[in-house]
Amino acid sequence: MSETENTREWTFLTNHLHVLLVIASRGEIVLREVANLVGITERAVQKIVMELEDAGYLIRERVGRVNHYTVDLNRPLRHHLEKQHTVGALIRILQKK
Repeated sequence: MSETENTREWTFLTNHLHVLLVIASRGEIVLREVANLVGITERAVQKIVMELEDAGYLIRERVGRVNHYTVDLNRPLRHHLEKQHTVGALIRILQKK
């Protein structure tokens, strides 16, 4: 297996973070589009969104026929090694251009 093929098998960031980053940048995006951007199934995105909502990282508001998502930027990261940092700080670092 070539080095290029091997690097495609995993990434440093989780699908949870990828979904959160996409939603943070576009709160009114439909989950099908999130799935396409992240490269996972729509069902997987639905599960991740539900988990993020249950944990308080995402707030969903129904606006007409569309869901609008807001990320709670003040929530601490979950792992004990990172819990002193907020999800907002991580998003700001990763969205810098």
